[in-house]
Amino acid sequence: MTETKNNETVLVLGATGKTGRRVARRLTDQGIEVRKASRPVFDWDDRSTWTAAVTGIGAAYLTYYPDLAFPGAAEAIRDFSKLAVDHGVRRLVLLSGRGEEEAVVSEEGVRESGAEWTVVRSSWFAQNFSEHFLLEPVLAGEIVLPAGQVTEPFIDVEDIVDVVVTALTTDGHDGRVYELTGPRLLGFADVAAEIGKAAGRDVRYVPVSAAEFAAGAAEQGVPEEEIEGLTDLFTRILDGRNASLTGDVEQVLGRPARDFSDYAAKAAATGVWNR
Repeated sequence: MTETKNNETVLVLGATGKTGRRVARRLTDQGIEVRKASRPVFDWDDRSTWTAAVTGIGAAYLTYYPDLAFPGAAEAIRDFSKLAVDHGVRRLVLLSGRGEEEAVVSEEGVRESGAEWTVVRSSWFAQNFSEHFLLEPVLAGEIVLPAGQVTEPFIDVEDIVDVVVTALTTDGHDGRVYELTGPRLLGFADVAAEIGKAAGRDVRYVPVSAAEFAAGAAEQGVPEEEIEGLTDLFTRILDGRNASLTGDVEQVLGRPARDFSDYAAKAAATGVWNR
């Protein structure tokens, strides 16, 4: 039974991001009113923007930029969640990261808010290779990361969105933590091969040290504070800790998670890897 009523507005933070824009579109397609919030209208670093975002809202999808593991995230999530509940928000769904200890600390703010809550811990996004910071490396033919030979259960963002929308709009997900993975483990060399095959181009994986990765990011103009956080994050989570599969996508949706090869074929068909 659908819990969210058509006259109840759902707040979507990060509404221009990979998951946020899809969640907003999916909800709108279901006839649910959506309040899209992203910078500069909503800014995690500007608390004066928070109240307007949560006023008149029944449920909210929370995403934190750049990552829940970054300094200040836990305090922001805690304070925002409390504010949201104080203004009548009754359901919160938080996007978190799988295998990130600091992200677990940030999750506590949602758990303790007094709202119905669901935490969605995601593995590495497949769409990072077509919509984010790894698109240009794919186009250049080299995916350069400090990941060694580790394997990851890459997850299609479309599966994340389906789980999030289900948690936002139906009963039975209060107090649940879902860890979302794809259906198989792949190394980054495997990913490069899959993308290359789908796109009809040469793509290879180049493992580097953390220092080499940081230097490359600086050359590409990534802000220093983000480089430090990302390098530390990648160095820790790309250690094999996430090299296992869960059945949570199928548990929530009643179908298996999408395979990386399916993602690669669909992405290639858009022409994103042609230029």
